[in-house]
Amino acid sequence: MVDSYLVLYCGTDPELTAEELRARCARLQHAMAAGYAAALRERTRVEQEAIARSALSARSAAEIALHATESRFRAVFDGAAIGIGIADLDGRLVEINDTMTRMFGGVEAHVRSRNVSEWVHPEDGPHVWRLYEELVRGEREQYRVEKPYYRGDGTVLWTNLTVSLLRDAQGHPQYQLALMEDITERRLLHLRLRYEATHDALTGLPNRTLFFERLEKALAPAGEDGRFGLCYLDLDGFKAINDSLGHSTGDRLLVEVADRLQACATGPGEMVARLGGDEFVALTTSTGGERDATALADRILAALATPVGVDGRELTVRGSLGVVEGPAGERTAAEVLRSADITMYRAKSAGGNRFELADPEADARAITRHGLTTALPTALERGEFFIEYQPLVHLDDGTVHGAEALVRWSHPQHGVLGPDRFIPLAEDTGLIVPLGRWVLQEAVRQARSWQLDDPTTGTPLRINVNLSPTQLHHPRLVADTVDVLERSGLAPGALCLEVTESALIGADEDLLKPLRQLAEMGVDIALDDFGTGYSNLANLRRLPVSVLKLDRSFTRGMQQHPVDPVDLKIVEGIVSLAHSLELAVTVEGVETAAQAERLRELGCDTAQGWYYARPGAPDRIHSLVLADAV
Repeated sequence: MVDSYLVLYCGTDPELTAEELRARCARLQHAMAAGYAAALRERTRVEQEAIARSALSARSAAEIALHATESRFRAVFDGAAIGIGIADLDGRLVEINDTMTRMFGGVEAHVRSRNVSEWVHPEDGPHVWRLYEELVRGEREQYRVEKPYYRGDGTVLWTNLTVSLLRDAQGHPQYQLALMEDITERRLLHLRLRYEATHDALTGLPNRTLFFERLEKALAPAGEDGRFGLCYLDLDGFKAINDSLGHSTGDRLLVEVADRLQACATGPGEMVARLGGDEFVALTTSTGGERDATALADRILAALATPVGVDGRELTVRGSLGVVEGPAGERTAAEVLRSADITMYRAKSAGGNRFELADPEADARAITRHGLTTALPTALERGEFFIEYQPLVHLDDGTVHGAEALVRWSHPQHGVLGPDRFIPLAEDTGLIVPLGRWVLQEAVRQARSWQLDDPTTGTPLRINVNLSPTQLHHPRLVADTVDVLERSGLAPGALCLEVTESALIGADEDLLKPLRQLAEMGVDIALDDFGTGYSNLANLRRLPVSVLKLDRSFTRGMQQHPVDPVDLKIVEGIVSLAHSLELAVTVEGVETAAQAERLRELGCDTAQGWYYARPGAPDRIHSLVLADAV
């Protein structure tokens, strides 16, 4: 079509020959091709220049971005507040920042000269280097630990260390990146706070917290040969020193005692701690048996034997120790300390300035005693106490004269307990006052009930009720007794209050006054357990008593045959003295007919014991009274 167009175009001139016309067309085609080629070259050139400018611009932008990135990285790397280091997989340091250099003492050459694997410390846990090996093998991407290092000057640098794995473009492990935070000051603060939390501020000894940590570790199962020994020390009479000379003197005394105790336990596996107040404990884990533990106790007592000089005074120091020794893995720390505490109090009860060895049976008794003590208050509220009655019999005719009220405790776990198991505990806790008031109310009500059940028996039955030393000192003794008698309707003459001889030894008029008031009302006062204390026979003249109850120890020999003539003379003399002072004599513990007959011959007035009846329910006494009436 182009050729036709060219022919037509060239053929517009009629003078041209065909040959000229073809030549003109050829020239025209050549010109057009040349122009087209030139235009194409120009266009290509322009595009190439554009591409070149774009590539140059891109490269410049990339270089600028790379420079910015490198600048940012360098700024972070150099200006970071934490230490940063890059090492290859063999542990050779490639680069470290200034912060890390300063952390290690400021000498970069010293830091770079060391391989990462050389930065070990004795407190490194085995897991630290296990994590490191896993990272360089590519098995983990990162790990974080708390790790110490030695600086060039030998001081310790504590760090929070985070190590990350850097991989190449193909994902192969290439470098390791370490980030270190200096926590040395924080660590030292922690150690100081830990020390303050685990050591006694006064003496510097380990305190209860640290002691329990060591004790629990010592008691952990450690094979067949693992044993421990523990000495629990309480100073005797320390409270008196504190109260009389002041706490400042007491504190200086405790510091001196602590120093002496520390000097006693310097062997391997030995430590001394202050539990509080004047209580100390020495622990040893290198004991071979009781002999080693008691040897430690002997050293402690010997160390305390020398008086302590404080402010120009020579203060004598005594102590009571409870020693526990045994194999590890059998008891808890609380059980061991409780046993030592119980044993220490046994040593103190035995006079102090001595040690006692732990005894499982004694521990069990003490634990039971503690359990009973804590259960006493609620036991009275729950109505767990009851009273049994043992008859008092006239020796001349064998008739029932009255009955002694004996309180019992129906314990939910231990069964029926006699007064010897819980009356001393009630005395110690102060519960004896409400308990004693309840016993008086119940006994008086029962005596009145006997009278109302059978008013034809003549002389009303007398009821004997025991008074404890604490009750004697209670200001409402007289008022409570009067109130109980008035509410029940029982005549005062039907009541006899029994007071132990030991409670009245050296009694002044203030203590005797309430007893005199009760005696003036008609209430009989009996001196119980007569002959067991430091009897002052002349003292009987000023006591408001009307009955002597002779202790069973004087009549026990009368069960034998022949009877010891000395026992006979003693009882005969007491009865004669009592009668001369117009006092009736009651004998306890009569168990045979021969005893009863011998005591009747000696002039005793009334008796009680298993020969007549054991303590029992109130209806048994009523049956005995009815039998006498028949």
